[in-house]
Amino acid sequence: MLDCTDSLITDFVQMLQVERHYSLHTIQSYHSHIETSKTLLRLTGWDGLTVDHVRLLVMKSKQAKLSARSISLRLSALRHFCQFLVERKVLQQNPAESVSAPKIGKLLPKNMPAEAVSSLLDFTPESLHDIRDKAMFEVVYGCGLRLSEVTGLNMVDILSSRQLKVWGKGQKQRLLPVGNVAWEALQDWLKVRPQWLVSDFSAVFLSQRGNRLGNRQVAKRLDQLAVRQGMNTNISPHKLRHSFATHVLESSGDLRAVQELLGHANLSTTQVYTHLDFQHLARVYDKAHPRAKK
Repeated sequence: MLDCTDSLITDFVQMLQVERHYSLHTIQSYHSHIETSKTLLRLTGWDGLTVDHVRLLVMKSKQAKLSARSISLRLSALRHFCQFLVERKVLQQNPAESVSAPKIGKLLPKNMPAEAVSSLLDFTPESLHDIRDKAMFEVVYGCGLRLSEVTGLNMVDILSSRQLKVWGKGQKQRLLPVGNVAWEALQDWLKVRPQWLVSDFSAVFLSQRGNRLGNRQVAKRLDQLAVRQGMNTNISPHKLRHSFATHVLESSGDLRAVQELLGHANLSTTQVYTHLDFQHLARVYDKAHPRAKK
């Protein structure tokens, strides 16, 4: 539990953790933005919060030269908190609901060409670390997992039907098929995993000391693998997830299926990949159509 001096913020944080099952990162972000908002507006209580206060907060955030994305996140945190205050009958209505955030330029997900992914993952393991890392990143790319989803995998989540049971955001469960390459790499790791097993530990991916791998450790291992494979571009687990989504969409054109595979609650979140898909189609058109060539 985070340290909150305001009892309403404490209750809000607890609600996000216990009822909404938000990630610790999201909870910390919301808590920080709400505390900052209270300080900037010099509020002694929340019952007097008005639309003018919220507009003043946006103005002060702009004066502090926060990015449009950061201001949007701050406003979103306050909006969720105000809705909580309405439910608690501290406020009659949500004063942040009618205040618009600054427009954010659309950032397209960064992905890798299929050939680049092959260059990264097509290597022969020479150690237990290599066997584990190959399995880990084949699963990330093969199933489109979030970083927290791969580090959160437990042995009971590996099903004999070549499926993974994955717990996504908000503790929402989804079943994912595992392709041949990823499944074989995973089986290779499971054969040697007992060598690092200190006790009856549930995590699929372990460190040499027998502990569950953390997000930072996984990201660092991917960086090291990229350097070893002679990759010049910055590569992250999230980029492998984006690459999975882009490649599946390019091949299938099935946006709904990609939404389900990624575990997106809303289709609008997945639709950003249609922009990438269009770019791919445009390049194919430019190369293939006789009237497109200059």
